[in-house]
Amino acid sequence: MITQHLLVTGQVQGVGFRWSTAQLAHQLGVTGTVQNLPTGQVAIVASGTEQQLADFARQIKQGVTPWVVVRDLQVTAARTQRFVDFRIITR
Repeated sequence: MITQHLLVTGQVQGVGFRWSTAQLAHQLGVTGTVQNLPTGQVAIVASGTEQQLADFARQIKQGVTPWVVVRDLQVTAARTQRFVDFRIITR
């Protein structure tokens, strides 16, 4: 089990990105959180196997809905965290 921080830039707020990301995480067995940032970006903390997280990042980069446009995806390693499920954090 590993944990990664993902920072997503582009047309990712107000287009169902967080909800679609949570659905994708559930499908892949990834746990963690997703939240909008004041900068217009979206921050994700995701835990899973290397393969699960590689698939997760690849599908996010492709855009999880037709309305999402991902211009940049930064993935960094993080201290391993254990989550029960994948949650959307709201302000």
